[in-house]
Amino acid sequence: MHIEGIFDGTIGLLGKSIDLRAKNQNLIASNIANAETPNFIPKTLEFEQELQGALKNNESGTRSSYVPNARHIPLRGAGAGNSVQSVTGVVVETPSKTPGNDGNAVELENEMGKLAENQIMFNASVQMLTKKFTDLRTAIKGGA
Repeated sequence: MHIEGIFDGTIGLLGKSIDLRAKNQNLIASNIANAETPNFIPKTLEFEQELQGALKNNESGTRSSYVPNARHIPLRGAGAGNSVQSVTGVVVETPSKTPGNDGNAVELENEMGKLAENQIMFNASVQMLTKKFTDLRTAIKGGA
């Protein structure tokens, strides 16, 4: 049996999302920590478009042809996540439109909003991944 069929593309996608959001959280925290540093330009990790593109490529790409029995349903997306796993994101500078007198381009309110949004999305991804593994455990135990 091919083990990648058990862990569908959703698990790979959620795992990658968690990794990227953790990296973005570190960048945002660094921006907040440097709010008083002269000439500091804040940075963020942009990955949503790249992740969506990789997901679309998996959906339109080839599916696994492995079917263990003629009466079994073919595995959809087996191996999906390979292109999702290659997503790394791009670190971009996100300066404010009006930097301070010291050249610092961090808008603390904006960064705090990004931090909260990123944390909510991180927590949502963790909860969905937990649910997928709970469902998998239930299936292995036979529905008990």
